[in-house]
Amino acid sequence: MKAYVTTRMRPAVAGVLTALAVVSFAAQGIAEPKHGGTLKMAINPEPPTLMVAVNPQTPVQIAGSKIYEGLLDYSFDLKPEPSLAKSWTVSADGLTYDFTLQDGVKWNDGEPFGANDVVFSFNKFLQETNVGVRNYMANVESVTAKSPTEVSFKLKSPKPAFLYSFSAEQAPIVPEHVYKDEKDFRNSAKNDTPVGTGPFMLDEWKRGEYIKLKRNPNYWQQGKPYLDALYFVVIPDSAARAAALENGDIDVTSFNDIEVFDIPRLKKLPNLKVSTEGYEYLSPMMWIDVNNRVKPLDDKRFRKAMMYAIDREFIKNEIWNGLGEVAVGPLARSTLFFDKTLQPYPFDPAKATQLLDEMGLKPDANGVRATIDMMPLPYGEVWSRMAEYVKQSLAKVGIAANLKGADVAGWRKMFADWDYGTTFTYGYQYADPAVRIGRTYTTDNIKQGVPFNNSSGYSNPEVDKLFDDGAKEADPARRAEIYSKIQHVLYDDLPVLWIMEMKFMTVTNARVHDLVTGGTGVVSSFAGAYVD
Repeated sequence: MKAYVTTRMRPAVAGVLTALAVVSFAAQGIAEPKHGGTLKMAINPEPPTLMVAVNPQTPVQIAGSKIYEGLLDYSFDLKPEPSLAKSWTVSADGLTYDFTLQDGVKWNDGEPFGANDVVFSFNKFLQETNVGVRNYMANVESVTAKSPTEVSFKLKSPKPAFLYSFSAEQAPIVPEHVYKDEKDFRNSAKNDTPVGTGPFMLDEWKRGEYIKLKRNPNYWQQGKPYLDALYFVVIPDSAARAAALENGDIDVTSFNDIEVFDIPRLKKLPNLKVSTEGYEYLSPMMWIDVNNRVKPLDDKRFRKAMMYAIDREFIKNEIWNGLGEVAVGPLARSTLFFDKTLQPYPFDPAKATQLLDEMGLKPDANGVRATIDMMPLPYGEVWSRMAEYVKQSLAKVGIAANLKGADVAGWRKMFADWDYGTTFTYGYQYADPAVRIGRTYTTDNIKQGVPFNNSSGYSNPEVDKLFDDGAKEADPARRAEIYSKIQHVLYDDLPVLWIMEMKFMTVTNARVHDLVTGGTGVVSSFAGAYVD
């Protein structure tokens, strides 16, 4: 049984519902949620900050989403659900979104939360720090407080995907009273002492070892969180993380904390549970990002030759242990408006060689036609293995790839500054292509120094217009036509090399319950999680 409380209730009503819940749990043979206890979760790499609004990297999202909350959350079937907003309405013309906020919410420093914080977050803070929010807010005419608990967003034109933009990791609400006098939100010292509305708050951070969050005594959901403390344990080595899971030193791993070749073994252990649930909202897509400014990478024939030279079925089955699907194009199969008429580029080294010949790239005495730089993603051994495999594959058609390693901070900076030839990365699709996908390909998102946007430098006015039209179009059939056209154009231009639609694994100790309860998975509050 899944249940959640979306508003603060009168004590008498709350007591009745609590009693009913106990009866229901008992009737189903399910343990009643317990208060108390500690949960330990691996995190890798160690996040540089807990302030999700200034850094959207996955480790920051995992830890920061326990402190900060968004207006909405999302179910396994990608329906919007209440979070800081308990209800919302959309006008008939699709231009006005009114949110009613939860009652009695406080920041973890005891100050009251209200509509002013939401207005400040969207009009000021997130506009400066978050490229995704800045993109969709360009279509917002105004964000105003109608009352202390009511916020109204007025759009310039309809955007059917707008309700998919309010999760904690995309648009965390920040406290106006903390930041209103700050001049540089991104580099503010106050980011080191996070103040949020979530169920947990920072207690201790021992760099290189662990981050300890403690129960927020001011949390607005009555009786929650159940846990007294939550530790994020920094374990850089994947084998050590697997061992820690097996012997009970940690309770949870997620994403690709555990190397895929260890998953079959862990599935057999009675004290562990393995699941792919909870990544539906993210729909992660992996690709090789290609700097289209660099020769010969600026020629789509070269990019296609690279694609034909890589056996992506091998990557899926042998490197990622079958955890995913070979990608077709910019949209994952799980995303709205995926075009089923397209088929993945085949593995065809002969076609790759033909394209390189057409470009006049003849092999030298060593068989090398061209040399490129390739930067692996520093998120574990599986990424290093994949980079080595791609290097070997490209070498077979005469493309020499120089692998250039970097730590997480260095990788992020080089990626943002366009100081790379190719690199491995992955991004989230957030259900509707109007939410996130466009910023990887539209010209207005070519911003040097800002990571996770259009780093490749690809620019096509037709694609720009189509993404703009698709975001505004209200008719689903017409939207399908627009996004089909986008997919076909990008499929031919191939600005990046789509590798795989990823499936991540969450591994939990059997004593852990109700950790993953919706489509945002471990990037959620853990307010209802408890341990035996």
